Amino acid sequence: MMTTLALSKAINAGLRRAMEDDPKVLIMGEDVGKLGGVFRVTDGLQKDFGEDRVIDTPLAESGIVGTAIGLALRGYRPVCEIQFDGFVYPAVDQIISQLAKMRYRSRGNVALPVTIRIPCGGGIGAVEHHSESPEAVFAHTAGLRVVACGDPADAFTMIQQSISSDDPVIFFEPKRRYWDKGEVDVAADLADALPFDRAKIALEGTDVTLLCYGPMVRTCLESALAAREDGRSIEVIDVRSLSPLDEDTICASVRRTGRCVIAHEAPVYGGLGAEIAARITERCFYELEAPVLRVGGFATPYPPSRLEDYYLPDLDRVLDTVDRTFGY
Repeated sequence: MMTTLALSKAINAGLRRAMEDDPKVLIMGEDVGKLGGVFRVTDGLQKDFGEDRVIDTPLAESGIVGTAIGLALRGYRPVCEIQFDGFVYPAVDQIISQLAKMRYRSRGNVALPVTIRIPCGGGIGAVEHHSESPEAVFAHTAGLRVVACGDPADAFTMIQQSISSDDPVIFFEPKRRYWDKGEVDVAADLADALPFDRAKIALEGTDVTLLCYGPMVRTCLESALAAREDGRSIEVIDVRSLSPLDEDTICASVRRTGRCVIAHEAPVYGGLGAEIAARITERCFYELEAPVLRVGGFATPYPPSRLEDYYLPDLDRVLDTVDRTFGY
């Protein structure tokens, strides 16, 4: 059954489906209950499932994740909401030192099926600490799955796939896309959905591969459509799974086009794009017509809201980088 949903409502619908299917699924976080979350992503869930399953927690991210670890050890599947990306850092010790390592430490005998939802990126005119892109920190941490949804349809299926995974999952949600609408099959069977560790071709093209994820998917699709007016065919790949990477889908596209640009909101220096570029160079060296180029944020703290339009990679910066690949 197809219906039009905003990305935030698609996540809400996915959470609802997961809670209906498994009574062990719990939601916990700051203001997720009565308020429905600061972005209203969990709106109505506490009313329908009760305060025992949708839990308003103290303002203590380390405590939220630590409690979730304990619940997971007792057989539950907690879904933690970190209210804003910049607030995840107090919980990094729990995530990296405990959550990511427990299954390996126990030789696979102990699973911690915890999903941590993190609204990520900028573009909403927020104040300091509210517009971070920390994905490289978690992608670098062995033992975590790291995924990012880019449209409502993926948001609906990927949140359910994350919750059903026995591995801990960092689930990035592009906060400036929460209000973007798209068609969602709310009756779809998860078994038929694209696995959440696979990349997907968001738009086919022949001249250059444009890799992106999360909030940059829409920007890159708009860039590709604009480029077609100039006769340039850009293939847009939504990476979706940041760790592990779907190298096969990515490299197959690069081999077809011979060129590649990677776009993300996070600073380019030390960003996830560097790892992806290195892997593409290793696997596709003889098919590349130009170096793999990157476009993203600058090596500065995220700027005040009045300046964020200069910081975030937009259509012009993406297309300028695409143009540079044809200069070799």
